[in-house]
Amino acid sequence: MATPKRKSPAADRRAAVKGSAAVKTKRGKRSVSAAGKPPADRQAQADRVVAHLRADYPDVTCALENETPFELLIATILSAQCTDARVNMVTPELFRRWPDAEALATAPINALEKVIQSTGFFRNKAKNIKAASQAIVERHDGELPHDIDAMIALPGVGRKTANVVLGTAFGLATGVVVDTHVTRLSKRLGLTEHTDATKIEKDLMQVLPQKEWVDFSHRMIHHGRQICTARKPKCEQCSMNKFCPKIGVEI
Repeated sequence: MATPKRKSPAADRRAAVKGSAAVKTKRGKRSVSAAGKPPADRQAQADRVVAHLRADYPDVTCALENETPFELLIATILSAQCTDARVNMVTPELFRRWPDAEALATAPINALEKVIQSTGFFRNKAKNIKAASQAIVERHDGELPHDIDAMIALPGVGRKTANVVLGTAFGLATGVVVDTHVTRLSKRLGLTEHTDATKIEKDLMQVLPQKEWVDFSHRMIHHGRQICTARKPKCEQCSMNKFCPKIGVEI
């Protein structure tokens, strides 16, 4: 009988690598098959967070002052890289001079820039506000669309802005608003491992009931401003400190 040919050390290493790859592939398949369902511990954590936020901030509303959905849209565009308090100082004069989409669509760009200058990035914001107003007049007869795709198609309007307006003004839960506060708190509380807003929103939409999407963001924003601040979180005052995995950790 022929003596079996002995494998070289290099062949042994290749076989080991191949076997390891096979294990990784199997593990990958398992994770993919479960990708549509969040881990049980994350779901339980989300349930706790929702319950505590609801108790702590039962009557929370959007901090941007507005009287119409259109005003909310413009205020939200202005709020990029700017505090809501500053926006609320600017919008009364803005809407006194140009109260609706028709008026803003024809506003002189230099005059518009001057009114909103203190909000920062005012040239780009003015351009987007004027262009969005023109699109609303031309495409939607001066009224805001109730569809997220149509909203995102407006100049200067991204998914976050669309979610703010549709959720707050029309009560349509099209997604979860992810701003800097929601990003920071979602990581601290163990609701996501991501830093990208789109991926965070996807994680939150998996673990939150759709009926909570709108109020959840408002409550997280208020909690981020009052308690779970970026630099010095007031963990001793937080109702969630017993189950927060990032107490005292800056993120």
